[in-house]
Order: sequence, then structure tokens, then C-alpha cells
Amino acid sequence: MIQAKNIHKYYDDLQVLKGVDIHVKKGEIVSIVGASGAGKTTLLQILGTLDRASKKTAFDLSINGIDINTLNDKALAKFRNEHIGFIFQFHQLLPEFTALENVCLPAFIKGTKKNHAEKRAKELLDFLGLSDRHDHKPNELSGGEQQRVAVARALINNPDLIFADEPSGNLDSESAETLHSLFFKLRDEFGQTFVIVTHNEELANLADRKLTMVDGKIVS
Repeated sequence: MIQAKNIHKYYDDLQVLKGVDIHVKKGEIVSIVGASGAGKTTLLQILGTLDRASKKTAFDLSINGIDINTLNDKALAKFRNEHIGFIFQFHQLLPEFTALENVCLPAFIKGTKKNHAEKRAKELLDFLGLSDRHDHKPNELSGGEQQRVAVARALINNPDLIFADEPSGNLDSESAETLHSLFFKLRDEFGQTFVIVTHNEELANLADRKLTMVDGKIVS
């Protein structure tokens, strides 16, 4: 699913990633842990195609058999929309839109017809226990409900791969536990692959594999 070799990232003279190799199999849930500043989020953004690795050193990055280095910005945006979903610590829902409308946005960008997008969005919201929250705006939802709407948004285009950056970092313990269980249920139901950056040891230890980053490298 993911094949990455010798990933470096520089910000001017600051080297954040120092030759990272990572391989993730289809249907696998992988957690990435490490101290703040270790490079976890930077790595996630590069693997998720939100950022590009530095070209000072030769590197390889392929996702689902596609060589990411061969894609221009427009092709990369299309690939990301169709194959990758994102879940962030802060849900990033648009406050002026309802839960249903927020979930539909990636599908509309993809060009999915409105009736098809809304049907799929309702199915996902219902699956996530939000059948009575379709028309609620984010400020009318609890933190846990907002995050589940964000999960539905990440799933709307049936992506192969989900990247999550501290997905439960802003939730109370009960909501966090519910979200963690949900990831594994989604993997079992839909076969998605998950790469999760987290400081939550419980979530990290539940993963199929836990990778530890130190000073820009994966050490275990």
C-alpha cells in the first residue's frame, strides 16, 4: 500500500526528516509515536501527499502502486481526493455547513452527483451513530460527534488509505475510546488502511504495528 524509502525533509537549514523508510501493507493499522518535534506530523503530511519530500537526496514514494513523484500538482490533488482520507485532531469542519454538507464536500470536489453524495453521506453518518444529526451544524454537536462527522467526511470517497493526526487528542477519554474502536471496526467493515500519529499509548498499542520516531528517524 505504502512504499517509502529515504524520505528527507528540510526547512531551510533545519532537517526534520533524516532518511525515513516505511512500508505499510493493505488493511494494516500502523501507529507512529514519539516526542513532540520528532517529525511525526511532517512524515504523515508527506505520506499523505499534503507536502513533498525534499529533493536534496534521491527518494521513493509510492501509494497503491502509483509513483507519487511522477504526479504534477493537479494530478496529485485528484489522486489525494480519490484515494486518501484525513482525520485531524481539530475536526476542521466548516461551521456554516451542516454535518451532511460537511461530509459531502470531498464527493462534490470529486464530481459526484448531489443525490449520490448525499445518499452515501447519510449511510456513513448513520453507520457512525449520527442518524439524528444530519442537519446539525458543528456548534450544535459534541466534540465526539464532530470528530465522527470528520471520520465520515474522510470516508465519503471510499479511500484506500486513511491518515489520522492525533485524532483523539481533543476528546475526553470516553469519546477517545469510542473513536479508537471505530477505526478497527472501519478496517474490518471497509478494508481501509490506517496510519495514525498519536500520543495516546492505548491507541498506539492497539495498532497492528507501532513505530517510534526519534529525531527525524524511525528507530523501532
